[in-house]
Amino acid sequence: MVAYVVEELQEVTLARPDGRLASYDLMSPFVWTEDNAYRLLVRVIPRPLGPTDPTGVIWSGDSDDGICFRMRREPAIVPGPNPDDAGGCEDPTVVRGERGDYLVFYTGVDAGRSQGALLVAKGSDLTKLREQRVMLKAPPGEGNIKEATLAQGSDGQYRLFYEYAKDGASRIGMAVGPTVEGPWTVVDDPFTIRENSWDNWHLSTGPIVQTPGHDPVMFYNGATADARWRIGWISFSGDFSRVTARGLEPIVMPPPAEDRTATDIAFAASCLEIGQDIWLYYSLEDRILRRARIARYSRAG
Repeated sequence: MVAYVVEELQEVTLARPDGRLASYDLMSPFVWTEDNAYRLLVRVIPRPLGPTDPTGVIWSGDSDDGICFRMRREPAIVPGPNPDDAGGCEDPTVVRGERGDYLVFYTGVDAGRSQGALLVAKGSDLTKLREQRVMLKAPPGEGNIKEATLAQGSDGQYRLFYEYAKDGASRIGMAVGPTVEGPWTVVDDPFTIRENSWDNWHLSTGPIVQTPGHDPVMFYNGATADARWRIGWISFSGDFSRVTARGLEPIVMPPPAEDRTATDIAFAASCLEIGQDIWLYYSLEDRILRRARIARYSRAG
């Protein structure tokens, strides 16, 4: 049997010489390592959000320690001119292509803020990304498609996990493709809600850790009907054909908020595996960034 336990929490900060991001909310921190440094893409939104403000702009930064990030002077992805993301750019996920290009999967919100689609931007540098195309768009009767997570199965095929909306709730969908750029074929949902539990209404994708000798594990987001989001874990067989284990309780919960009006939410965005530890990057209250050091414990059972 396997257990995942949070053993340390740390604050994640963003530094800008002009202080420009100080009054903004921060969400969806996607962190990876490259050239002995930590890299970051993050969704930035005005506080408060005005009626004509974009629902997100994606900024990039760099760090020596994975905690304090030096932000670039210009954003990496901005809304428009494509109508599919004219209303905002959210939820970045970075994948390296076969030629070393950056593929940034992100949620594009249309100009009317009525629907989100899964888009991808591509480029050799994070400051020179160009939109490539819409990857997935919801069919009639279903809402937003967002929050991409990608993983390669033991069968060589890639899995694209994503959040979608249906019947007033969020669910996790999955598509299969031969490369990180697809083409994608939507298959059955990988798992669903649990009655009488903390994840009995909403589900959203989180990062996946694939360690040799262990089942792939996703640190996913779940919530009740009143949108109290928590972070839990679920593991799969190597080819993602079945669930092998699922934690009974959330492993990350938001602390009591100082402001009673604050959103009651902890939401996972990305993971790094460093040595024996897993570092989970997440947001609290849809406005501040944290990371958690998670240990994996295995025992015979």
